[in-house]
Amino acid sequence: MIAKIELYSALRDLAGAGEIELPLADGATVQDALDALYKKFPALAEWDKQLLLAADLDYVERSHVIQSGEIISIMPPVQGG
Repeated sequence: MIAKIELYSALRDLAGAGEIELPLADGATVQDALDALYKKFPALAEWDKQLLLAADLDYVERSHVIQSGEIISIMPPVQGG
C-alpha cells in the first residue's frame, strides 16, 4: 500500500515537504510509517517522543493499523501563548 503522510510545522521543514507518500506493507502501523520516515529523514527522529499522531481526523496511537486511503498526520506538540 502507499500511505499518505502529512507533516506539519518544523517537521515539514526538516523533511523539505508537507506531504510524503510511503510504500508500506499491508497491515502496517503508524510506528512502521514513522520508522520508514526516520530512515529517509533522520532529523525527524529527534522529535519522536513529542509527536502527535492522527489518522484522518482522529488522534491515534503508534499501534494503529493504517487503512487504505487514510491520511496520517504527524505533528509537533502544540504550543499556546
